[in-house]
Amino acid sequence: MGVPHISNRSEQQPGRWSRRGVLAALGAVPAVALAGCGTASAGTPGTTAGSRASQVTQQTAAQTEAARATATPTAQVSAARPPVISVSPADGTKKAAFTSPVEVTVTDGTLTSVTVTGNDGSTLTGSYDDTRTRWTSARNPSSGTKYTVTAQADGAEAQTTTFKTKSPGATFIGAFTPEAGSTSGVGMPVSVNFTHAVTDKAAVQKAITVTASPAVEVVGHWFSDTRLDFRPETYWAAGTTVTLSLRLKDVEGASGVYGTQSKDVTFHIGREQISTVDLAAKEMVVRRGGATVATYPVSGGDAEHPTWSGIMVISERFRETRMESSTIGLGDEYDIEDVPHAQRLTSSGTFIHGNYWASASVFGGENTSHGCIGLRDAQGAADGSVAGYAFYESSMLGDVVVVENSTRSTVDPGNGLNGWNMSWADWKAGSAL
Repeated sequence: MGVPHISNRSEQQPGRWSRRGVLAALGAVPAVALAGCGTASAGTPGTTAGSRASQVTQQTAAQTEAARATATPTAQVSAARPPVISVSPADGTKKAAFTSPVEVTVTDGTLTSVTVTGNDGSTLTGSYDDTRTRWTSARNPSSGTKYTVTAQADGAEAQTTTFKTKSPGATFIGAFTPEAGSTSGVGMPVSVNFTHAVTDKAAVQKAITVTASPAVEVVGHWFSDTRLDFRPETYWAAGTTVTLSLRLKDVEGASGVYGTQSKDVTFHIGREQISTVDLAAKEMVVRRGGATVATYPVSGGDAEHPTWSGIMVISERFRETRMESSTIGLGDEYDIEDVPHAQRLTSSGTFIHGNYWASASVFGGENTSHGCIGLRDAQGAADGSVAGYAFYESSMLGDVVVVENSTRSTVDPGNGLNGWNMSWADWKAGSAL
């Protein structure tokens, strides 16, 4: 299709277009545009328009992608949440339980540090889980204690909370033998007597340890719900240091009843002294470190009141004491106010003691007592020349006295500190662990 010819008339008037000429010129534009759409040659009007459209499309796409790239970090920042730390027990708790560990957790983050400090100066250590989003204390908090927890998450400020644990309603303690810092004979066990019956023996025994230096295996044995003794397989070695560690605080010994002690007690073992009483020969031989140091004539229990057989340990010592028969179920047979040099061998009332009221011929000659072992002595406990005085001065708590050739059976291991009468296998069978 051609372009309409412009007349000479219009050429003669270059400054003016006729109405028909204008319409004709406008009508020619679509034809040029259509021709351009079908032409790929460079430099044509159609090619220039197509290139410009493509450039605009590409520019728009690039601007859109750039806008998206620019908007993405902003979206990520707006979507990120700050770490939130939670502590159990909760902040401000006044009577928190002391039977569960302290826990610190975080959401939308990881824990970088946790410290838990009590107002008694103690600290609770703990550990994180694999993701470091939870921290748990290694042990429970103590009763009646105020704690401060300081926790921090990565990229956030530290957070501090406080709580206070409640005090237990009912408590118990363990009274122990021997005394702290004392020196005892080689037969002295560690004996703990509780002020409340223990039903969870394993929990209580686990909280009590006895160690020795030089090292030796030490095992606990329950004689009752209120008594737990510890001993090695054989007598302690002379010179041993023994340490009793009580970690009973907040240990539930019975339902709702908690221990209160957390302490270490050390005592020492002195020289070895073992005295053997032969009631057939009516004689006692004293050996120290295996060597005989003394031999004394004695008098044991008579036929109606024979002395216990077996291994017995000195558990109490009195320079003078009153002995009354009614206290051991023998009515009013005797009441002596000043028995000299008395040393207890059983809880039931057996002693080895001085005797000033019997004739000298009795000692080494007859067994005439109500079950005790008697040595010749003097009233007033001041005569150093008599056997009762000498043996008392050479003895200490924890010394061993062995009675042989009595008509009476072996003393019960729980009657006094006399667990040595039990085999090692039987002793270990009485452990709760």
